[in-house]
Amino acid sequence: MSDLTPGTWTLDPSHTSAAFTVRHAGISKARGQFTDTEGTLTVGAGGENLAFRATLKTASVNTSNEDRDNHLRSGDFFDAETYPEITFVSTEVSDDSITGDLTIRDITKPVTLDFSYEGAATDPFGTYRAGFTAETKISRKEFGLTWNAALEAGGVLVSDEVRILIEAEFTAPASA
Repeated sequence: MSDLTPGTWTLDPSHTSAAFTVRHAGISKARGQFTDTEGTLTVGAGGENLAFRATLKTASVNTSNEDRDNHLRSGDFFDAETYPEITFVSTEVSDDSITGDLTIRDITKPVTLDFSYEGAATDPFGTYRAGFTAETKISRKEFGLTWNAALEAGGVLVSDEVRILIEAEFTAPASA
């Protein structure tokens, strides 16, 4: 990552996806994402010592189903009114993993994500950009997201395991 300019890079929300997947009723998957995202990438000299910070606005959850989105914003899940943000702050970044503190509903737990640097390029408008992908699985119950409904045939409506996939693009700091 020596091609990254030292300084603080800014997350480009229009070219970033913060998505999740859960198993629904044990037979399919429900997908969603957060559409209001903010973040920074701090790069040290020589492209070393990367540090990521990200904020997802819980009210921006979007699963393409208005009723489900409203339920996710309610006290049963994210309680967007009381806990308006999900945050992630990295504590260690290597070539293939990123570890940090994930906070949901004021509960902070360390998580490790598989991580890859996708490269950097200057777009046609002269902006230098860098892309990253990260993914992991978490237990939603560990973050206080415990709502569920029993199914008549056995099992539950929403799985505990949540798969998270982040595809992020950052813009380089302005030249001095």
